[in-house]
Amino acid sequence: MRDEQGLTYRDAGVDIDAGNEAVRRIRRLAVRATRPGVLGEIGGFGGLFHLDPTRWHDPVLVAGTDGVGTKLKIASALGKHDTVGIDAVAYCVNDVIVQGAEPLFFLDYIGLGSMDPDLVEAIVSGVVEGCRRAGCALLGGETAELPGLYAPGDYDLVGFAVGVVERSRIIDGRAVRPGDALVGIASTGLQASGYSLARKVLVERARLPLDGHLPELGRTLGEELLEPTGIYARPLLHIAREFELRAAANISGGGFIENIPRVLPRGVRAHIRPGSWPVPPIFRLIQRLGGVADAEMYRTFNLGIAMVLVLPPDQVDAACRRLRELGERAYPIGEVIPGDGPPEVSIG
Repeated sequence: MRDEQGLTYRDAGVDIDAGNEAVRRIRRLAVRATRPGVLGEIGGFGGLFHLDPTRWHDPVLVAGTDGVGTKLKIASALGKHDTVGIDAVAYCVNDVIVQGAEPLFFLDYIGLGSMDPDLVEAIVSGVVEGCRRAGCALLGGETAELPGLYAPGDYDLVGFAVGVVERSRIIDGRAVRPGDALVGIASTGLQASGYSLARKVLVERARLPLDGHLPELGRTLGEELLEPTGIYARPLLHIAREFELRAAANISGGGFIENIPRVLPRGVRAHIRPGSWPVPPIFRLIQRLGGVADAEMYRTFNLGIAMVLVLPPDQVDAACRRLRELGERAYPIGEVIPGDGPPEVSIG
């Protein structure tokens, strides 16, 4: 009688052994991204986190999710995957902190066509570093091998962050009023904004090599485009505790025009003063090579401003000094003015 082995999961494109090896490596990395409150360790069906009742009187949980997007195409083209995890954490955490929340924990999702433990380890090493910078724990995640859904070599990276804030200290923009000042915290470059347009202009049309050194950038294009997104949890939470922070906007995925109005009440407008902060060369390069209009640049890119804070005008100088002490560059970039109807942004 012939001894036959039927089809296996590996024959269908899913390697369970490689997946187990990836989980083993993730568990080893995750011990570097923890904080008080974490119960158990990576590998359970759900991550456990204990909210200390002696510290929080009336806690509100704040959650955010985002994906790294087409920045992953740059990482794949260069074969460098150990920084995009920082972006995954940053995109989520920066959305949570603008409401005054302290980041507690983070979870990730990695979907790929075939399991590669080395690739997964590189990605998660960046996630761990991002969690370390944010002060949150890597509580869990999912690594999914999906042959047929992802092309060979492609992968997706998505994150989920949860923070906590006292109900009385939620930053929701309701206190914003005409005469308030806008303070911009400098970005680390493109961060999360406009990568599809940047790739269209620089790589597809101008055909600039990712490994080519560009004097105006002072480094290669690939190094510029893979610069990790800044994580602003520590400086922003300091400002929220020490000043009257009335609103904060994370400038990502939609530039100034889309993001600032999300934190303003009806009846006001944000007036931005061009030239009040230094615009990094990468944005000038995109605009020049792509013939991109000013309005589209403000709508799509952060133009060198990662966060916009709304403060009383008499606190601006002190807040900028404090941000510099915390390692950030900050600039007064505009003011809140009266407006009619829904909030909007004016520039110039």
